Amino acid sequence: MGRRHSLINIFLSIFSLFSLVLLPTSHALPLSTNSRWIVDAKGQRVKLACVTWASHLELVVAEGLNKQPVDVISKKIKELGFNCVRLTWPIYLASNESLASLTVRQSFLNAGLSASVIAELQANNPSIVDLSLINAFQAVVSSLAKNNVMVILDNHVSKPGWCCSYSDGNGFFGDKYFNPDLWIKGLTKMATLFRNNPFVVGMSLRNELRGPKQNANDWYRYMQRGAEAVHEANPNVLVILSGLSFDTNLSFLREQPVSLSFTGKIVFEVHKYSFADTFEWETKNPNEACGKMMSDLMKMSGFLLDQGFPLFVGEWGINLVKQSESEQKYLNCFLAWAVEHDLDWALWTLVGSYTFKSGVVGSSEYFGLLNENWTQVRDKTFLQRISVIQSPLQGPGIPYYNKHKIIFHPSTGLCILKNTVMGVELGNCSESNHWSYTANNILEIKGSYLCLQAQGLNRPTRLSIICPGRGTDWTPISDSKLLLAATLSNNTTACLDVDSHNNLITTTCKCTSNDNKCDPGSQWFKVADAFDKQLH
Repeated sequence: MGRRHSLINIFLSIFSLFSLVLLPTSHALPLSTNSRWIVDAKGQRVKLACVTWASHLELVVAEGLNKQPVDVISKKIKELGFNCVRLTWPIYLASNESLASLTVRQSFLNAGLSASVIAELQANNPSIVDLSLINAFQAVVSSLAKNNVMVILDNHVSKPGWCCSYSDGNGFFGDKYFNPDLWIKGLTKMATLFRNNPFVVGMSLRNELRGPKQNANDWYRYMQRGAEAVHEANPNVLVILSGLSFDTNLSFLREQPVSLSFTGKIVFEVHKYSFADTFEWETKNPNEACGKMMSDLMKMSGFLLDQGFPLFVGEWGINLVKQSESEQKYLNCFLAWAVEHDLDWALWTLVGSYTFKSGVVGSSEYFGLLNENWTQVRDKTFLQRISVIQSPLQGPGIPYYNKHKIIFHPSTGLCILKNTVMGVELGNCSESNHWSYTANNILEIKGSYLCLQAQGLNRPTRLSIICPGRGTDWTPISDSKLLLAATLSNNTTACLDVDSHNNLITTTCKCTSNDNKCDPGSQWFKVADAFDKQLH
C-alpha cells in the first residue's frame, strides 16, 4: 500500500514538473522581497491578490470538488482576477501517514456522507476520487499551477476541522493539538513536497495564533524555528509569519525584530474583519470608527511597511449574501486603507458551500465568493469594488515617471475620470486620469490646465482652468480623512459626493457630528499614489 502511494507521488511530481516547464507565466518565479514589496526574479513588483480555498476541514479535501471539476474551479479563479490561492491544510495531513494515505472516497465514507455526494465527486473529479488525501492535495496544486495561479500553502490548523475558537486546542504552541515538534515536521514535509513546484510561492506558517497560552516569547521561539525549517527545506518560498490574538497583533515586532539566518523572503500577515470592531461601527460616528480602525491597523501591523517588510492581509471579507450596515462601512474603510498602502491580500473565501463542516453536510458559506453550487459569483458588484486592489499601483519595476494620483471611491470601486470637455464621472480605475494633488490641496489632471472645481451646494463638480491660486481647495477632514471638503463661494463648507446616478456633486458634509446612524460612504474618497503604467 505504501509503495503504491509512493509511486503515485513520483508520477504526480514528474507530471507536474513536465506541465510547468511548458507553462507561460506572467512572473519570473521564484518570488522574493525588496523592502516592503514582493518581487519576481527580475525584480518586478508582484502583487498577491489571492482568494482562500479551504482544504483543512474534517474531510481534508479541497472544498467544492463534489460540485465542479478542479480545473473548472482553477480557471474560474483566474477569470475573476485573482493571481493566487491561499490553500489551507492541517498539520496532520503532512505528519500522520495513516491520514495522508486515506483515499478521498474513504474519507467521504468515514464521515458518513451519502452515496449521492460521493457520486457527485466521482462525476466531477474521477481522477481524484480514489487518490490518497495527500495526492489529492497535490492534484489541486497542480491544477492551479497549470492555470497560472500561484499558491500560498497556509497551515490553518493541526487537527482537521473548522477554525477558530479561543480554546479549541489548535490555537497556540503546546495546546492539545498543537505539538511544536510535530508542527515543524509537518512544515518541513510540505515545504519539501512542493520544493520543485515554482507556483508554490509561499508558506504561511500558522493561521490565527490565539488562546490562553499565547505569548510573545514563545512566538519568537517557535515561529523562528518554523521559518528556518521551511527555508532549509525550500529556500524558494516566501515565509509568511502571522501574529497573535487571531492574527491581529504584530506590535511586539516594533521593538524586537525576528532573528533569522536568511533575508529577502520574510512577509508578515495580518487579518481584519468588521466583527473585530463591532462596538465601534455600531456606536461611533463612522468617520471616527474608520479613523480608529486605520490607526489601530498601523499600530498593530502596518508599521512593518515602514520597517521594510511586506504586509499580507491574509484574511478579510464580508457577508456576500446580506451585508450589515457595519460591514458596508468597514468594507469602504478597508478598501481605502488597502488602496492607500497597495497591500497584498487574500480574500476569505472562494468557498460557496462546505461538503462537510462540523458534522453538517452542504452548509452554505455566506462569505463565499461563489454560490452554493460553485457555478456563479454571488455578488458581481463586490468584484467591481475590489478590482482596483487586484493590480499593483506602486512598487519596483513600475516606471517612476508615471507617478501620479488616483481618486478612488470605495463605495463603488470606481475612480474619478474626465468625460466630456469639462466634465468628470466615476469610471473604471484602469482608465483613470493621472491626477496630482498640490501642496494647497488642488486636484489637477497632470499635463493639463484642468483641475476639479466645486460649483456650489448640490451642484455638479466640473473641470476648470482656474487652477493656480484660485482652484478648489479639497481638504481631507474628519478622523477618517476620507471626506474631501471644499469652501464654496458663500463661505459654506461642502464635501465631494456621488448622487444616486453616480454624478459627482458637492453636498453638506456627512457624519461630522456624533451621529452613529449616518452613512458617509458616498462621500468617502481616497487620493492614493499610483505608478501603474496601465493608467493614463
